Amino acid sequence: MDELWLHPRLGTATRGGRAPRHYLIALQHAVHTIDADPRWRQWWNRTGFRVCQLGIVTEGVDHLRPSADIRHVGDQLRANFTCALPSDCSDHELMRRALTEVRTMFEVIREAMALPALPPDPEPVPSPSCADDLPVIERALTSVPRELEHQGYLTLTQVQNFFG
Repeated sequence: MDELWLHPRLGTATRGGRAPRHYLIALQHAVHTIDADPRWRQWWNRTGFRVCQLGIVTEGVDHLRPSADIRHVGDQLRANFTCALPSDCSDHELMRRALTEVRTMFEVIREAMALPALPPDPEPVPSPSCADDLPVIERALTSVPRELEHQGYLTLTQVQNFFG
């Protein structure tokens, strides 16, 4: 099997709550589904990058404006995004939303890096029945100036610093 080109890094910045495991599992599954799809691999191979480190920070607040940090580091692309937690929904709907969320992140990457159009969505594969080994980085939000406390989203600096 070919080396994986897509490396997810999952985190949560929920304030005082537990990690949203169901959504994080769905996001991880969406990333692995895209990584395994031959059309997406072919698309990625044309970018000139060896791997993509995709950091996703889920937030426990609704926000109008997600934050993104996209950097070219050597032969890698490092892209960190925030996303809001979806409202309660079925497992099938949660998986659909996660795939849409990850595809939207790649659309932002594509536009920012002037890459070719994205391939179609990958064929759905069954979701994992258990993901106890899901590595999640949980961090308290860094303090922000008082005037930004109620903005409802992570600042670009917070996103840049989240995964270190």
